[in-house]
Amino acid sequence: MRGYRGIKYTLFIFCYFFWVVSAVLIAVGIYAKVAKEKDVVDTLTIDPALLLIIVGSLMFLITFLGCFGALRNATCLLKTFLAILAVNFLLQIAAGAVGYVFTDMVMERTEKLMMKTIVGYREDGDLENAIDYIQKKFQCCGVESYEDWSHNVYFNCSESNPSLEACGVPFSCCVRLQNQTVLNTMCGYGMQQEQKGSAKEHIFTIGCLEKIIMWAQNNLLLVGGLTAGLLLLEVCMVSLAGAQIAWVQKVQRRQKENEAQSRDERKERLWFPAFADFDGE
Repeated sequence: MRGYRGIKYTLFIFCYFFWVVSAVLIAVGIYAKVAKEKDVVDTLTIDPALLLIIVGSLMFLITFLGCFGALRNATCLLKTFLAILAVNFLLQIAAGAVGYVFTDMVMERTEKLMMKTIVGYREDGDLENAIDYIQKKFQCCGVESYEDWSHNVYFNCSESNPSLEACGVPFSCCVRLQNQTVLNTMCGYGMQQEQKGSAKEHIFTIGCLEKIIMWAQNNLLLVGGLTAGLLLLEVCMVSLAGAQIAWVQKVQRRQKENEAQSRDERKERLWFPAFADFDGE
């Protein structure tokens, strides 16, 4: 009985933790969506707020099945939870295998997606903040180089562009001086007109795609450990759900057998009453 309770409440704690995390994701996504002045970007791959809401909602529903099923011993909910987790696990393995085999295609799609975010810069506040954070964090600019910012209408380097930021790059591309206390948001103006050798003194010239790949290669142990930990956690939750289902079904079968045995005994007592003496005197 102690083993069953351990399985039951361990699964409940895991599911409850991710249930709370999913609720936080939904709350943050809704807050970001409402706080935006206008919703210009309406595609899932671009709008981070919408992405948070959808991912959080899916996590909320799945973990709710696990929480309620584990707490109430509901085999139907537990089977649904187990099936969803198993399918998700297989899809992650398949995605990893496809990504490894078709690396060039994945890199090409990733580059197109990142270029699309550059085009949408200034059109969405969440997207703009995300790009600025990535460029400052990885000390990069653009997708392949700082000249990629010419694809954005505000930074497009053409004579017909009336923008003050024409031929420039965002301030997040700028090299921050050690003693600099005031942020110069105009530091990237006109940098696309500079040669790479002279521009690198003021801005980051290496693209973010290359920098992110370099970071992943340098932190391969960390990335692999996090990925393996996530997959191991999913396997653990699947195993716990399967063990609880098996235990509940075993108890239910035993109860049915006891009930059937009790009915047979009642029938026997009904048809063969316990007389003291069948022969009489």
